[in-house]
Amino acid sequence: MRILVVEDSVKMAGLLKKGLEREGYAVDLAGTGEDAIWLAAENGYDAIVLDVILGAGESLLDGFAVCRKIRAADCQTPVLMVTARDAVQDRVRGLDTGADDYLTKPFSLPELLARVRALIRRGAVDRPAVLRVGDLSLNPARHEVERGGTRIGLTPTEFALLEYLMRHANDVLTRSKLIEHVWDYAFDGDPRILKVYVRSLRAKVDRPFGRATIETVRGVGYRIRDDALGQPAD
Repeated sequence: MRILVVEDSVKMAGLLKKGLEREGYAVDLAGTGEDAIWLAAENGYDAIVLDVILGAGESLLDGFAVCRKIRAADCQTPVLMVTARDAVQDRVRGLDTGADDYLTKPFSLPELLARVRALIRRGAVDRPAVLRVGDLSLNPARHEVERGGTRIGLTPTEFALLEYLMRHANDVLTRSKLIEHVWDYAFDGDPRILKVYVRSLRAKVDRPFGRATIETVRGVGYRIRDDALGQPAD
């Protein structure tokens, strides 16, 4: 298994390389965004660990730009984005640019390794330019949502939640999985926040159109699927 670590801090890059190599991975290092883009294009990596802030070296690109460019070049390698920024808007931005997961500093090495293993198990996934579930469409690059040709305005968190549901259409997603992905792996706030956002999404993308696309799977979590009319919407 081969991993690309994009980190401009020599000390941090060395620690990550050492930790990953102990787990049996072959590790390449890139200190700038430009080097990361070139390496990602030239090599078949199993995962990329990408720091958002790349200002200490010669790079003119931050991690968001790097992720956007490698996705535009049709590189579908799973990306774990790492950053000291913990605002929801930054996590949403990272996911919108094509990252598969988001880890906030400070983090433990075992947690990073667990997330890398999970990404590798999942493998590279197809990322259509526009996600569709029935007549509901979501464009990650343009941050646009439409249903039946009608534009729907969503907050960044609502958008991130809907995108994650649509990327896993028909799959039942647990509440903990949704919270970890949309908010934070170490989220310690009120877990009822998820229910609040699900209700808000339904009020915007379902009810005005006479739909019940976002389903509650009692005792487990939620899923989104086409033409789920008449399903419970708790």
